[in-house]
Order: sequence, then C-alpha cells, then structure tokens
Amino acid sequence: MSGRLWFFKRWRPRSLQARQLLAASVSLVAFLAIAGYALDAAFADTARANLRERLKNYATAYAAGIDFTRDRSLYIREQPPDPRFDVPGSGLYLQVVMPDGKGNSMSAEGPMLPTVGGGLLAPRQEVFEGPLPMIQIDGSQGSVYRYGLGLVWDADADPATEFPYTIYVMEDSRALGAQLRVFRGRVWFWMGGAGLILLMLQTVILQWSLRPMRRVITELTKVQRGETERMSERHPRELEPLTDSINAFIESERENLERQRNTLADLAHSLKTPLAVLRTQLDSGAQDQDLRQEFDVQLRRMNNLVSYQLARAASSGHKLFSAPLPIESNAEEIVRGLEKVYAGKGVLCEFDIDEAARFHGEPGDLQELLGNLLENAFKWANRRVLLTATPLPAPGARRAGLVLSVDDDGPGIAPEDIAKVLQRGVRGDERVQGHGIGLSIVQDLIKDYRGELQVKRSPELGGARFEVKLPPGP
Repeated sequence: MSGRLWFFKRWRPRSLQARQLLAASVSLVAFLAIAGYALDAAFADTARANLRERLKNYATAYAAGIDFTRDRSLYIREQPPDPRFDVPGSGLYLQVVMPDGKGNSMSAEGPMLPTVGGGLLAPRQEVFEGPLPMIQIDGSQGSVYRYGLGLVWDADADPATEFPYTIYVMEDSRALGAQLRVFRGRVWFWMGGAGLILLMLQTVILQWSLRPMRRVITELTKVQRGETERMSERHPRELEPLTDSINAFIESERENLERQRNTLADLAHSLKTPLAVLRTQLDSGAQDQDLRQEFDVQLRRMNNLVSYQLARAASSGHKLFSAPLPIESNAEEIVRGLEKVYAGKGVLCEFDIDEAARFHGEPGDLQELLGNLLENAFKWANRRVLLTATPLPAPGARRAGLVLSVDDDGPGIAPEDIAKVLQRGVRGDERVQGHGIGLSIVQDLIKDYRGELQVKRSPELGGARFEVKLPPGP
C-alpha cells in the first residue's frame, strides 16, 4: 500500500495546466474509444442488417423462378439473380430443402455447407444465422451467414398436392469481415487524427485560459521583488476576489509597517525633550534634591509617553481576515464599567443592536472603538445613551459591513466645533476631565478599517451622535 501511495505522490502533476491537460487527455481518449466502439457496433449491426436484406432478396428472387415437377424434383426455370450462384465455391450459395430431399445451386457443389440447422421452416418463417462453420472448396475452414425463408408449393391450387419447402441463401462471411476491417481501419485512423488535433487544440485553449493565472503570478513576483506596489485590477471576474484580497493584504501590511515606523519616530521625538532636560540638569551641577525631583518628573513623563505610544500601537494594528465578533456582549461589558464610574449621574444606556451585526476585526479594536465612543457619550449625557448597530449590506458573496451609532442627550456639538473636537489632545470643554485623545484614537481605528466617522445631531435624543460606517470586506 505504501508503494502505491509513493507512486501516486511521485507522479502527481504539480501544475494546473498539467492536471487539466492530463484530465482532458484521459477524457478525450475515453470518449474516442467509446465513440469508436459505438460506431463499430453500429456499422456491424447495419452491415449484418444489409446482408440479411440482400440474402432475403436473393431468396425471394429464387422463389419466383423455382418450379417443381410432378415427382417433386426441383427445377429452376430462370437465371439466378447473381452469376456467382453458378460458380462453384464462389462464396454465394443456394440450398432448397424439401420434405424428401435437398437441391443446391452450382456454387454449392464442392464446399461442405453448414450441417447445423438447415431444416424445413414453417410457411413465411424467416431465420438469419451466422457465422456458421463450413469447409471451403479447397478444404480450408470457413464460415457463412445463412438466411432461410419457409414457403409452400401449390401449383394447381389443390391442397392435396401442396407441400412445404425452404430456401436457404448463404454468403461467405469473409466479405462482411472485409467491410468491417476497412471501416474499422478508417474509423480509427480518423479518430486518432481527430484526437491529436483535439489534444493540440486543448493545449492551446488551456494555455490561453490559464494566461490570467500566469499574469497573476508575474504581478505577484514583481510585488515581491519591489518592482510594483500592488497588483493591477485587470483580471477576470473569477480572480478578482483573489487579487483584491492580495492587494488588501499588501496595503494592510504596508500601513502596519508605516504605522510602526511612525510610532517609533514619535516615541523617539517625544523622549528627546525629557532626555535633553535631564542632560541639562546633570551638566548644570544642580543640587541632589532638585536633581532627584526633576528626575522624578521627567521619568514619569517618559513613562506616560511610552505607555501612550504602546497603547496607540496596540490599538492601531489589526488582522485583515478575522472572525466576526458580536457587538452586544462586548458593549455590555463596557457599559457595566461605565455605569459604575458615572454612577452619580444615573446615566441609562439602551441597545438597539441587529442580531446580524458583526465586527470583523480584532477584539481589542472593538473594545477600543466602543469604549471611547461610549465613554464620551457617558461623559456628556444627562440621562440617556443609545447604542445602535446594524449590518451594512454587501453585493455578491462579500461579507457585510457595519454601522455603529452612539447617541446621547447631552448638549451636543456645534457644527463649527466638530473638526476641533476630533483633533488629538483637544477637549470639547476644558473643564471636563480627560486627555482629548479618545476620539482621535477612534478616528485612527476607523481609518485602519477604511471606514468613515460622522458627527451630527442625534434625532432621537437631541444630543451628539457619533456614527461609524465600516465598509463591506472582500
């Protein structure tokens, strides 16, 4: 068993073109073999039917020219329908069987005709048999096809004088065999030629049909070598999901790399000032107490900067293809914590979440997105917060997008202040505690997922409404 598995594994074609060409070749050979066999069988049946009809015509023609004397002796008063009946051993034989004997044509003198069967038949009974063994006039073995027709002789229309007789006409099987050999030779010759032409045509068709796949491989190789930034969009419909996914993956990886570089650059730039302050303090010869106090301040600052940049990097990265995440269970966990923090306000959060709504991304991204939007709503709400989630339909077999809305009954945001509120480090009201980076983190996350953030007046609660639209995926 292991040897057989090794053989199949060793000889298994590794390319799609080889697989399809092998399958097409096997199918074509099988089809031609079946078609050739069917044509051969059909021609053989037709040739035997024609032979039977020809022998029947000979028998009918002989029946019209046969006569019997009073002592029931056979007398043929007309010329035979074929001259071969008068040539001994010609391959075409006549035999008339009567109740008290037999009569043969001149061609039947010499050969030993079949001895099996050949008796009297009932009136109008017909038989066609063969090939039956016989011995040729030269003593060699042979075979014939035999047709028999049962008749009744009634010359005087007197029932007392009528008697039955049977006419048998036989023909050498070599004539039919020669026809079949010629037909088979021509059929298989043309079948083989047609098969070769079809195989070459199939090869050309496969090369043409697989050309888009080779173009995809070429473009992907260029992307790997850095010769191009992305794959083109000129591909057949069947390959568009593949190329779109590859492009999305390339863009995601490129953005992740750029984000990491930016994060490191931001961190280095942020740490440069505290380090410079420390260097200045050391060089200035400050007192130990002042130096210790400055070190404490700057180290706390650097620790906050590092924590912030790491949190930003963690919240920004996501996988391109992730399992769908439910909205309600994640939102409930966040709301429970916010209700404790803002227990003094007595804010009530309501859900209007479609069962089909799903977030396709990282769990941390969903937590960050919902957490910042809901915390902002709790911070500004008077009594009520509304979370709405509905799926965004997608054409074809693509996965659905998502529409998230967080409404509050607070004072809302003036249209002219929306751009300022969304800036990093800017707070809507300086008297309200916070760092002013929550909404900017939301914007970064939405940008990572190629979504859209809109801020408007809530039609249900009258306060602010933050609406997030995440597009359908590939």
